[in-house]
Amino acid sequence: MTSSRRLWPLALIAVLLTACGVLDVPSRDTRGADSFADDVRGARTLTEEFWKQQFAAAGRTYRPVTGFVPYSGGGGPSCGGEPAVPDNAFYCPLGHFIAFDQDWMAALWSEMGDGSVYLIIPHEFGHAVQAQLQTRFQLNIEAELQADCYAGGTLKALVESGALTAEPGDEDELLLNLAAAGDPTDDWLNPAAHGTAEQRQRSFATGYTQGVGAC
Repeated sequence: MTSSRRLWPLALIAVLLTACGVLDVPSRDTRGADSFADDVRGARTLTEEFWKQQFAAAGRTYRPVTGFVPYSGGGGPSCGGEPAVPDNAFYCPLGHFIAFDQDWMAALWSEMGDGSVYLIIPHEFGHAVQAQLQTRFQLNIEAELQADCYAGGTLKALVESGALTAEPGDEDELLLNLAAAGDPTDDWLNPAAHGTAEQRQRSFATGYTQGVGAC
């Protein structure tokens, strides 16, 4: 994404809503002048600003995360006594912070395109929003799919506001990242379940087409 910020065209939503499974789409690498650090910084700043506005419109006060912590491998911060693990990003409700393996995310950015950053970071902020709203779930997958929906709704709002703009082909990056992040099986009772590729694509598409209010 360039400094004017690129994102995926609305035409991809028809594909998302009719997806039947993991999509085989090619990797792209057309990031323009923006660096990985630029995209990480932009995704964080724009996402938090969006949620500040959403909370204010509802008569609430958004509480920014206390930290946005990059780490490498197993060297990240612990959360409730649980150590950070490689190749991961997470929101910690105990410290109200987000942490991410910067080497892993940079590799995704390089191999799959900058769309990875604009999915992962808004997803984790979705968990921070759930914590502030004290949303309760019976199953972990419900929280994960709502966070995907929140990510879609966030990006919809950023596109409509002009903070992000679309360029042809960006849909490939989005679909590739959503497909790669899906669980191999549909096991809702698994406490680590995040949803299959199709489920995650559909949840994201719900947010992108209808906004965060539909999540």
